Amino acid sequence: MLGNAQFYHRTVRKMVVTFGTLFNDIEIVRYTQSGAPKEKIKVPLSYGSKERYLTRLTSDPNLVKTINTLVPRMSFNLDSLEYDTSRKQISTIKNFSAVSSTQTNTQYVPVPYNFEFGLSIYVRNIEDGTQILEQILPFFTPDFTVVVNFVPSMNQKYNVPIILNSVSSTVDYEGVDADGTTRLIIWDLSFTAKSFIWPPVKTQSVIKTANTNLLIDLSDRIDQTVYVDFANGNNVFTTGETVRDKANGFFGTVEYFSNNSLGTLVITDGNKNVESGYVLKGDYSGARYNVSSLDVNSVNAASIIVTPDPTTATPEEDYGYNIQTIRWPDTL
Repeated sequence: MLGNAQFYHRTVRKMVVTFGTLFNDIEIVRYTQSGAPKEKIKVPLSYGSKERYLTRLTSDPNLVKTINTLVPRMSFNLDSLEYDTSRKQISTIKNFSAVSSTQTNTQYVPVPYNFEFGLSIYVRNIEDGTQILEQILPFFTPDFTVVVNFVPSMNQKYNVPIILNSVSSTVDYEGVDADGTTRLIIWDLSFTAKSFIWPPVKTQSVIKTANTNLLIDLSDRIDQTVYVDFANGNNVFTTGETVRDKANGFFGTVEYFSNNSLGTLVITDGNKNVESGYVLKGDYSGARYNVSSLDVNSVNAASIIVTPDPTTATPEEDYGYNIQTIRWPDTL
């Protein structure tokens, strides 16, 4: 999509597995009338919607045997995904991870999504249900945070708060047993996991040197370079003096004059752009020259070069940096 190669981080799958792992080791103990432990049961956990699981529990004609055999059990389901605007980050921020001494993986920050989960508990009696609940509820206050490594190639783990939203129960009476009814107690728990969806990972070379060049745009009248007819002029312009062309109403300040056959003249703070054919005269030096042509190319003013220290530093290593600044006062 959008020109990107196929990618799949299994983000949704990993979030589902993470949520299910929280509840896959719950056990209940049943006691005799004297209070001694009678049996220990590990509560099975399955993935699927509540409605589908209820159908599996109640589909056997011999309902009493089915419920007694299949419960206690739990099931959970990913009900929906919702974009979370409150956790939106600046879209241009990137994460980086080292691949080798010369390459790094890059990835834009993830997109925040809320994962809505439902957990259902199916039991035959109240005691089983409260045992399971008491092994879950104390850990959600109202959230429990898990650490998930969603994209291993980026070597970044994220904290994902899982929030318990609500707890409710229902009781279904169907069929007939020794007491006249068969009871199925269902506890429903609603959760929100504040997770993310990740964009593609791309590989790029390590930047060893950052070079920032500051240029002067000579087509602008603030700093304008022109060439004069040096052979037919007289005297020499002095740096800092004002030059004028009274006929055309122009004035500006001399920044640089080559004083050789090149006839290079740099004028700053001109009240307008110099044009070919202007006759410039210096207020202080009395020098007088005709403008023969204009230079519209940018020239270097300064360069800032940043390099790591040591230069052998690789990604994810500790290192400092050196800054070298170069100025070109004589290139104008």
